[in-house]
Amino acid sequence: NILIVDDSEVVREYIKDSLAQADGAGWSFYEAENGRVGLEIMRRRRIDLVLCDVVMPEMDGFAFLEAVREMSECTDVPVIMLTALESVEKKVQGFEAGASDYLVKPFEEAELTARVRVHLKIKRLQDELRRAKERYRKLAITDFLTGVYNRRHFMQLLRKEFDRAVRYRQPLSLLILDIDHFKRINDEFGHLQGDRILVDLGRLLKGHIRSHDVLARYGGEEFVILLPMNGANLDRVAEKLRRIVEEHTFAGLGDRRLTVSMGGCTYPQRGVRTMDDLIAKADTGLYEAKSGGRNRVVLWTPLRSKARRKSEPARR
Repeated sequence: NILIVDDSEVVREYIKDSLAQADGAGWSFYEAENGRVGLEIMRRRRIDLVLCDVVMPEMDGFAFLEAVREMSECTDVPVIMLTALESVEKKVQGFEAGASDYLVKPFEEAELTARVRVHLKIKRLQDELRRAKERYRKLAITDFLTGVYNRRHFMQLLRKEFDRAVRYRQPLSLLILDIDHFKRINDEFGHLQGDRILVDLGRLLKGHIRSHDVLARYGGEEFVILLPMNGANLDRVAEKLRRIVEEHTFAGLGDRRLTVSMGGCTYPQRGVRTMDDLIAKADTGLYEAKSGGRNRVVLWTPLRSKARRKSEPARR
Protein backbone atom coordinates (compact mmCIF):
# COMPACT_ATOMS: atom_id res chain seq x y z
CA ASN A 1 0.00 0.00 0.00
CA ILE A 2 1.56 3.25 -1.17
CA LEU A 3 0.41 6.68 0.05
CA ILE A 4 1.05 9.68 -2.21
CA VAL A 5 0.88 13.02 -0.37
CA ASP A 6 1.07 16.01 -2.72
CA ASP A 7 -1.09 19.11 -3.20
CA SER A 8 -0.82 18.72 -7.01
CA GLU A 9 -3.32 16.29 -8.50
CA VAL A 10 -1.19 16.19 -11.66
CA VAL A 11 1.87 15.02 -9.70
CA ARG A 12 -0.17 12.41 -7.81
CA GLU A 13 -1.56 11.01 -11.07
CA TYR A 14 1.90 10.99 -12.66
CA ILE A 15 3.39 9.04 -9.74
CA LYS A 16 0.49 6.61 -9.60
CA ASP A 17 0.54 5.95 -13.35
CA SER A 18 4.32 5.55 -13.42
CA LEU A 19 4.36 3.03 -10.59
CA ALA A 20 1.28 1.17 -11.85
CA GLN A 21 2.88 0.64 -15.26
CA ALA A 22 6.19 -0.50 -13.80
CA ASP A 23 4.91 -2.92 -11.15
CA GLY A 24 3.77 -6.37 -12.22
CA ALA A 25 2.66 -7.52 -8.75
CA GLY A 26 0.07 -4.80 -8.30
CA TRP A 27 0.43 -2.02 -5.73
CA SER A 28 -2.49 -0.23 -4.07
CA PHE A 29 -2.45 3.56 -4.00
CA TYR A 30 -3.91 6.12 -1.60
CA GLU A 31 -3.84 9.87 -2.25
CA ALA A 32 -3.81 12.94 0.01
CA GLU A 33 -3.64 16.60 -0.95
CA ASN A 34 -1.83 17.62 2.25
CA GLY A 35 -0.18 16.18 5.35
CA ARG A 36 -3.29 16.37 7.52
CA VAL A 37 -5.29 14.18 5.15
CA GLY A 38 -2.29 11.88 4.79
CA LEU A 39 -2.19 11.34 8.57
CA GLU A 40 -5.88 10.49 8.61
CA ILE A 41 -5.28 7.83 5.97
CA MET A 42 -2.34 6.38 7.88
CA ARG A 43 -4.46 6.06 11.01
CA ARG A 44 -7.08 4.06 9.08
CA ARG A 45 -4.96 2.04 6.67
CA ARG A 46 -1.81 -0.07 6.81
CA ILE A 47 0.65 1.88 4.65
CA ASP A 48 3.93 0.33 3.50
CA LEU A 49 5.54 3.37 1.87
CA VAL A 50 4.88 7.12 1.61
CA LEU A 51 5.83 9.55 -1.16
CA CYS A 52 5.43 13.04 0.30
CA ASP A 53 5.87 16.53 -1.13
CA VAL A 54 7.77 19.02 1.02
CA VAL A 55 5.82 22.22 0.22
CA MET A 56 2.07 21.83 0.86
CA PRO A 57 -0.72 23.91 2.42
CA GLU A 58 -2.11 23.31 5.95
CA MET A 59 0.63 20.82 6.88
CA ASP A 60 3.92 20.67 4.98
CA GLY A 61 6.02 17.59 4.41
CA PHE A 62 8.33 18.12 7.40
CA ALA A 63 5.44 18.52 9.85
CA PHE A 64 3.77 15.46 8.35
CA LEU A 65 6.99 13.44 8.65
CA GLU A 66 7.47 14.37 12.31
CA ALA A 67 3.83 13.42 13.05
CA VAL A 68 4.27 10.05 11.31
CA ARG A 69 7.39 9.23 13.34
CA GLU A 70 5.41 9.89 16.54
CA MET A 71 2.89 7.18 15.57
CA SER A 72 4.20 3.98 17.15
CA GLU A 73 2.76 1.76 14.43
CA CYS A 74 4.38 3.84 11.65
CA THR A 75 7.91 4.40 12.91
CA ASP A 76 9.41 2.02 10.35
CA VAL A 77 7.28 3.06 7.34
CA PRO A 78 9.70 4.46 4.70
CA VAL A 79 8.96 8.04 3.63
CA ILE A 80 10.45 9.38 0.39
CA MET A 81 10.36 13.18 0.29
CA LEU A 82 9.59 14.95 -2.99
CA THR A 83 10.94 18.45 -3.58
CA ALA A 84 11.74 20.88 -6.37
CA LEU A 85 14.53 22.36 -4.23
CA GLU A 86 17.98 20.78 -4.25
CA SER A 87 18.92 22.52 -1.01
CA VAL A 88 21.34 20.49 1.08
CA GLU A 89 19.96 22.10 4.23
CA LYS A 90 16.41 20.96 3.38
CA LYS A 91 17.59 17.43 2.70
CA VAL A 92 19.46 17.31 6.01
CA GLN A 93 16.35 18.64 7.77
CA GLY A 94 14.29 15.89 6.19
CA PHE A 95 16.73 13.11 7.08
CA GLU A 96 16.96 14.37 10.66
CA ALA A 97 13.15 14.28 10.84
CA GLY A 98 13.17 10.65 9.73
CA ALA A 99 12.97 10.71 5.94
CA SER A 100 14.19 7.55 4.21
CA ASP A 101 15.11 9.12 0.87
CA TYR A 102 14.74 12.16 -1.40
CA LEU A 103 13.57 12.63 -4.98
CA VAL A 104 14.05 15.98 -6.72
CA LYS A 105 11.28 17.11 -9.08
CA PRO A 106 11.05 16.58 -11.98
CA PHE A 107 12.14 12.96 -11.57
CA GLU A 108 12.45 10.15 -14.07
CA GLU A 109 9.98 7.26 -13.96
CA ALA A 110 12.80 4.71 -13.82
CA GLU A 111 14.43 6.39 -10.82
CA LEU A 112 11.08 6.73 -9.05
CA THR A 113 10.26 3.06 -9.56
CA ALA A 114 13.73 1.89 -8.56
CA ARG A 115 13.72 3.82 -5.29
CA VAL A 116 10.19 2.68 -4.42
CA ARG A 117 11.13 -0.95 -5.06
CA VAL A 118 14.27 -0.68 -2.92
CA HIS A 119 12.45 0.83 0.05
CA LEU A 120 9.54 -1.61 -0.21
CA LYS A 121 12.05 -4.46 -0.19
CA ILE A 122 13.75 -3.02 2.89
CA LYS A 123 10.35 -2.61 4.56
CA ARG A 124 9.43 -6.21 3.76
CA LEU A 125 12.71 -7.48 5.23
CA GLN A 126 12.19 -5.35 8.35
CA ASP A 127 8.67 -6.76 8.76
CA GLU A 128 9.96 -10.32 8.40
CA LEU A 129 12.70 -9.64 10.93
CA ARG A 130 10.22 -8.16 13.40
CA ARG A 131 7.90 -11.16 13.03
CA ALA A 132 10.83 -13.53 13.51
CA LYS A 133 11.93 -11.68 16.64
CA GLU A 134 8.38 -11.88 18.01
CA ARG A 135 8.26 -15.61 17.31
CA TYR A 136 11.59 -16.15 19.08
CA ARG A 137 10.44 -13.98 21.99
CA LYS A 138 7.28 -16.09 22.39
CA LEU A 139 9.31 -19.29 22.17
CA ALA A 140 11.60 -18.02 24.92
CA ILE A 141 8.76 -17.31 27.36
CA THR A 142 6.30 -20.08 26.42
CA ASP A 143 6.08 -23.69 27.53
CA PHE A 144 6.62 -25.75 24.38
CA LEU A 145 3.79 -28.19 25.14
CA THR A 146 0.92 -26.26 26.72
CA GLY A 147 1.44 -22.82 25.20
CA VAL A 148 1.20 -21.04 28.57
CA TYR A 149 4.16 -19.21 30.12
CA ASN A 150 7.16 -21.31 31.09
CA ARG A 151 8.68 -21.42 34.56
CA ARG A 152 11.59 -19.12 33.76
CA HIS A 153 9.37 -16.31 32.49
CA PHE A 154 6.91 -16.84 35.33
CA MET A 155 9.66 -16.32 37.90
CA GLN A 156 10.61 -13.07 36.20
CA LEU A 157 7.01 -11.87 36.31
CA LEU A 158 6.60 -13.02 39.92
CA ARG A 159 9.67 -11.08 41.00
CA LYS A 160 8.38 -7.96 39.25
CA GLU A 161 4.85 -8.27 40.66
CA PHE A 162 6.06 -9.07 44.16
CA ASP A 163 8.25 -5.96 44.18
CA ARG A 164 5.24 -3.96 43.02
CA ALA A 165 3.06 -5.44 45.78
CA VAL A 166 5.65 -4.53 48.40
CA ARG A 167 6.11 -1.02 47.05
CA TYR A 168 2.41 -0.16 46.88
CA ARG A 169 1.27 -2.40 49.76
CA GLN A 170 -1.09 -4.36 47.56
CA PRO A 171 -2.15 -8.00 48.00
CA LEU A 172 -0.65 -10.69 45.79
CA SER A 173 -1.63 -14.38 45.79
CA LEU A 174 -0.02 -17.51 44.40
CA LEU A 175 -1.61 -20.87 43.60
CA ILE A 176 0.35 -24.04 42.87
CA LEU A 177 -1.75 -26.72 41.19
CA ASP A 178 -0.86 -30.39 40.73
CA ILE A 179 -2.78 -33.10 38.85
CA ASP A 180 -3.76 -35.96 41.15
CA HIS A 181 -2.37 -39.40 40.27
CA PHE A 182 -0.95 -38.19 36.97
CA LYS A 183 1.52 -41.09 36.86
CA ARG A 184 -1.39 -43.53 36.83
CA ILE A 185 -2.88 -41.72 33.84
CA ASN A 186 0.44 -41.91 31.96
CA ASP A 187 0.79 -45.59 32.82
CA GLU A 188 -2.78 -46.47 31.84
CA PHE A 189 -3.36 -44.22 28.82
CA GLY A 190 0.17 -43.49 27.65
CA HIS A 191 2.36 -40.40 27.73
CA LEU A 192 0.86 -38.91 24.57
CA GLN A 193 -2.53 -38.89 26.25
CA GLY A 194 -0.89 -37.39 29.30
CA ASP A 195 0.48 -34.59 27.13
CA ARG A 196 -2.99 -33.97 25.68
CA ILE A 197 -4.38 -33.63 29.18
CA LEU A 198 -1.72 -31.07 30.08
CA VAL A 199 -2.59 -29.06 26.98
CA ASP A 200 -6.33 -29.29 27.69
CA LEU A 201 -5.85 -28.34 31.34
CA GLY A 202 -3.75 -25.33 30.38
CA ARG A 203 -6.51 -24.10 28.06
CA LEU A 204 -9.18 -24.79 30.68
CA LEU A 205 -7.39 -22.81 33.36
CA LYS A 206 -6.56 -19.98 30.95
CA GLY A 207 -10.22 -19.67 30.04
CA HIS A 208 -11.33 -19.30 33.67
CA ILE A 209 -8.90 -16.75 35.07
CA ARG A 210 -8.78 -13.01 34.51
CA SER A 211 -6.75 -11.50 31.69
CA HIS A 212 -4.28 -9.92 34.13
CA ASP A 213 -3.75 -13.14 36.12
CA VAL A 214 -0.61 -15.06 35.14
CA LEU A 215 -0.71 -18.78 34.34
CA ALA A 216 2.40 -20.88 33.78
CA ARG A 217 3.51 -24.49 33.69
CA TYR A 218 5.75 -24.90 36.70
CA GLY A 219 7.09 -28.31 35.74
CA GLY A 220 5.78 -31.79 35.01
CA GLU A 221 2.07 -31.82 35.89
CA GLU A 222 2.28 -28.65 38.02
CA PHE A 223 0.84 -25.26 37.06
CA VAL A 224 1.12 -21.96 38.90
CA ILE A 225 -1.23 -18.98 38.87
CA LEU A 226 -0.32 -15.48 40.06
CA LEU A 227 -3.35 -13.43 41.10
CA PRO A 228 -3.42 -9.82 42.39
CA MET A 229 -6.02 -10.47 45.13
CA ASN A 230 -6.39 -11.04 48.86
CA GLY A 231 -6.71 -14.35 50.65
CA ALA A 232 -10.51 -14.35 50.88
CA ASN A 233 -10.87 -13.97 47.12
CA LEU A 234 -8.09 -16.51 46.54
CA ASP A 235 -10.04 -19.13 48.51
CA ARG A 236 -13.12 -18.52 46.37
CA VAL A 237 -11.24 -18.54 43.05
CA ALA A 238 -9.18 -21.62 43.90
CA GLU A 239 -12.25 -23.64 44.89
CA LYS A 240 -13.98 -22.55 41.68
CA LEU A 241 -11.04 -23.75 39.59
CA ARG A 242 -10.85 -27.05 41.49
CA ARG A 243 -14.53 -27.69 40.80
CA ILE A 244 -14.24 -26.70 37.12
CA VAL A 245 -11.40 -29.18 36.57
CA GLU A 246 -13.26 -31.95 38.37
CA GLU A 247 -16.40 -31.40 36.29
CA HIS A 248 -14.57 -31.10 32.97
CA THR A 249 -14.60 -34.05 30.58
CA PHE A 250 -11.08 -34.65 29.32
CA ALA A 251 -11.00 -36.37 25.94
CA GLY A 252 -9.48 -39.83 25.92
CA LEU A 253 -10.17 -40.68 29.56
CA GLY A 254 -13.56 -42.29 29.08
CA ASP A 255 -15.61 -41.84 32.26
CA ARG A 256 -12.49 -41.16 34.34
CA ARG A 257 -12.58 -37.79 36.08
CA LEU A 258 -9.45 -35.72 36.53
CA THR A 259 -8.88 -33.91 39.82
CA VAL A 260 -6.27 -31.47 41.05
CA SER A 261 -4.82 -30.44 44.39
CA MET A 262 -3.90 -26.83 45.11
CA GLY A 263 -1.80 -24.96 47.59
CA GLY A 264 -1.99 -21.20 47.94
CA CYS A 265 -0.59 -18.27 49.84
CA THR A 266 -1.15 -14.52 49.96
CA TYR A 267 1.14 -11.56 50.62
CA PRO A 268 1.13 -9.64 52.93
CA GLN A 269 0.74 -11.68 56.09
CA ARG A 270 2.91 -12.74 59.00
CA GLY A 271 5.55 -15.18 57.85
CA VAL A 272 5.46 -14.03 54.22
CA ARG A 273 8.03 -11.31 53.71
CA THR A 274 9.78 -12.35 50.50
CA MET A 275 8.96 -13.89 47.15
CA ASP A 276 10.61 -17.12 48.27
CA ASP A 277 8.34 -17.17 51.34
CA LEU A 278 5.30 -16.88 49.09
CA ILE A 279 6.41 -19.83 46.96
CA ALA A 280 7.42 -21.98 49.93
CA LYS A 281 4.15 -21.42 51.81
CA ALA A 282 2.04 -22.14 48.72
CA ASP A 283 4.07 -25.31 48.20
CA THR A 284 3.43 -26.28 51.83
CA GLY A 285 -0.28 -25.87 51.19
CA LEU A 286 -0.02 -28.13 48.13
CA TYR A 287 1.80 -30.79 50.17
CA GLU A 288 -0.97 -30.69 52.80
CA ALA A 289 -3.65 -30.93 50.11
CA LYS A 290 -1.95 -33.99 48.64
CA SER A 291 -1.31 -35.70 51.96
CA GLY A 292 -4.83 -34.88 53.15
CA GLY A 293 -6.56 -36.86 50.42
CA ARG A 294 -6.13 -34.82 47.21
CA ASN A 295 -8.79 -32.97 45.19
CA ARG A 296 -8.78 -30.07 47.62
CA VAL A 297 -7.42 -26.56 48.19
CA VAL A 298 -5.22 -25.70 51.15
CA LEU A 299 -4.32 -22.06 51.73
CA TRP A 300 -1.42 -21.42 54.05
CA THR A 301 -2.00 -19.00 56.96
CA PRO A 302 0.18 -18.25 59.99
CA LEU A 303 -2.27 -19.89 62.42
CA ARG A 304 -3.71 -22.78 60.47
CA SER A 305 -4.40 -24.02 56.94
CA LYS A 306 -7.78 -23.68 55.34
CA ALA A 307 -8.98 -26.74 53.50
CA ARG A 308 -11.79 -26.96 50.98
CA ARG A 309 -12.94 -30.25 49.55
CA LYS A 310 -15.88 -31.62 47.69
CA SER A 311 -18.64 -33.33 49.69
CA GLU A 312 -18.20 -36.78 48.14
CA PRO A 313 -14.93 -38.70 47.75
CA ALA A 314 -13.29 -38.23 44.36
CA ARG A 315 -12.84 -41.20 42.09
CA ARG A 316 -9.16 -42.06 42.36
